[in-house]
Amino acid sequence: LAFKESNSPTDSYAAISQVDRLQSEPESIRKWREEQKERLEQLDANSRKQEAEWKEKAIKELEEWYARQDEKLQKTKVSNRAAEEAFVNDAEDIFPGTEWERVAQLCDFNPKSSKQAKDVSRMRSVLISLKQAPLVR
Repeated sequence: LAFKESNSPTDSYAAISQVDRLQSEPESIRKWREEQKERLEQLDANSRKQEAEWKEKAIKELEEWYARQDEKLQKTKVSNRAAEEAFVNDAEDIFPGTEWERVAQLCDFNPKSSKQAKDVSRMRSVLISLKQAPLVR
């Protein structure tokens, strides 16, 4: 056999495959190679199919998440606007002597419903004591 001398890898691979063909494989090995090739192709097809399904599922979940976030945002905007409007309306009704009632409305004196990270129990106790016994000037 005469091979061309070349530096490209494809030529050397072609030469190797030609030598392989000359040394004929036993039937069992050839059959195994074909079965293995079919199995690998089937596994590749299944993995591509599963990847496509995962991508579809991810897109759906992402769209649902964005829809829920948008819905939450709209509800928050509506409630904030209503709270702001109520606060502005209450601010117009300022009379002397109603300061502590306004403070009590603005402060959450229930320690269980408070979701703040800071400990405000001391401030709460000071405000309650001032409400019960106001400072005398």
